[in-house]
Amino acid sequence: MRIVGLMSGTSLDGVDAAWVETDGERVERLGPTLTLPYDPALRRDLRRLLELAPTLHEDDEFLASVTARLTEAHVEAVRRVMREAARNGLPDAELAGFHGQTILHRPLRPGDARNAQGFTWQIGDAQALARATGLSVAFDFRTADVAAGGQGAPLVPIAHHALAANLPKPLSVLNLGGVGNVTWLGAQGEMLAFDTGPANGPLDDWAKRSIGRDYDRDGRLALAGEVDGAVLGRLMAHPYLAAPPPKSLDRLDFDRALREAGAHNLSPQDGAATLVAFAAVCVAVAGRHFPEPPMQWLVAGGGRRNPALMRALSAALSEPVRPVEVVGWDGDALEAQCFAVLAARTARGLPISFPETTGAPRPMVGGRVLGSLL
Repeated sequence: MRIVGLMSGTSLDGVDAAWVETDGERVERLGPTLTLPYDPALRRDLRRLLELAPTLHEDDEFLASVTARLTEAHVEAVRRVMREAARNGLPDAELAGFHGQTILHRPLRPGDARNAQGFTWQIGDAQALARATGLSVAFDFRTADVAAGGQGAPLVPIAHHALAANLPKPLSVLNLGGVGNVTWLGAQGEMLAFDTGPANGPLDDWAKRSIGRDYDRDGRLALAGEVDGAVLGRLMAHPYLAAPPPKSLDRLDFDRALREAGAHNLSPQDGAATLVAFAAVCVAVAGRHFPEPPMQWLVAGGGRRNPALMRALSAALSEPVRPVEVVGWDGDALEAQCFAVLAARTARGLPISFPETTGAPRPMVGGRVLGSLL
C-alpha cells in the first residue's frame, strides 16, 4: 500500500507527513517527507488544551475550533506531500495514517483501583481528513490498547522493527519529542519499549517562560548554564523512573515535580542545563531495564538537533549515541513513517501493540479505518 503517515507529537510544533510504500511488515520504499509548522496561535491553543483537557467535554466550542484547525493543517500536509510524490513519479497514496494530537493520556498505572479505567484522548477529525483528501484513513490507534489495560504507548516499536530489519542488534532507537521514548530491538527479534521521561517538553516550556522563545535554539541557553545538582537529585527521585516497564507518560506528568524540585527558581541558563541533564539521565536509567546493552543508540526527533542534549546523552551513556541519519533514516520524519506502517498493519488486521511494548495482555490489533480501502 502507498500511505501518507502523519504525526503531531507532544512538542506541539507542527505536523510531520511522509509517503511510504509498505505492507506493514516490510518497508518497500520511502518517499518525500515534510514538516508543516503550526502557526503560533494554533500552537498556543493546543498548549492550552493540554491544561484544560481533564475538565473538557467533547462538545466544548474551544475544543471543536482547535480540532478543526488541527485537521486543516493535516489536510494541507497530506496535499503537499502527495504533490511532491507526484513530482517524483510516485503513485498516488490510498491511505493516510492519522494519529491526531494527544491532549490527555492516562493509562492504568500501579496503585490504581481494580475497577479503574485507562483513558487516552487524541483530537482530530478523521472523517474530515478523508473527505478533503479522498484517502481512506486509519486512525484511533491507542484506544483499544488502553481499554485492554495497556499503556497505549509507545506504538512505533513494531515499525522500528520493520525499518531496522538489516541493522546490527541489539539496538536502541530513542525518540526525543516532548516526551522521550525508546525501543530496544534484540538480535532474535525481541522488542522492549517504553517512555523514558521528559525530553523536549519541559525544555520548550522553560524557553518560552524564561526568554520568550519556543525552544532553546542550538542548545545555547543550556550550554551557557550549570546543572543544579540539588534540583536534579530531587527530580531523579520521581517514582516513575524506578518503575519497571511497561510505562508511559502524559506531556504534563512531570510539571508538578519540576515545581516541587525548585526548577522554576533557577536562572534561564541553569534551568535549561538542569532540564537537559535530567532528560539525559532519564534515558540512562531507562537503559537499565534492557535485557542487554545496545550496540548503539540511534536518536530521532527534535532533541537530536540540540547539541547540549546530545552531549549530555553521550556523557550519560556507555554506548555510542548517533542521530538516525547515520543509518539513512530521517529523524524528523521517522514517527510519521512509523504511523504509515501502523496504518498498513491496521488495514490488514495485524497487531500494532504487544505485551513487551505497551503491556497489552496479548498482541493487539488497534485502530479503525474509514473509507473504501477495505
